[in-house]
Amino acid sequence: MKSDIHPEYNEVQVKCGGCGYEFMVGSVASEINVGVCRSCHPFYTGKARVLDSEGRVDQFQRKFGKFLEARKKKGA
Repeated sequence: MKSDIHPEYNEVQVKCGGCGYEFMVGSVASEINVGVCRSCHPFYTGKARVLDSEGRVDQFQRKFGKFLEARKKKGA
């Protein structure tokens, strides 16, 4: 390996802008700021919303149901 071409690898502090959680990681950056971390991200905290696909289908049927039936009657 060539000497003096590699960046300095240090332990730096990561700060979350969402919840304020701070932790240390190894990086070549001097400081890391993130918007969402493992402490406040909905996927990791278990607070993720589950989309109601059945409700979406019902909403589509209400909106376009008459149009689709008229189209079936025409044979299109």
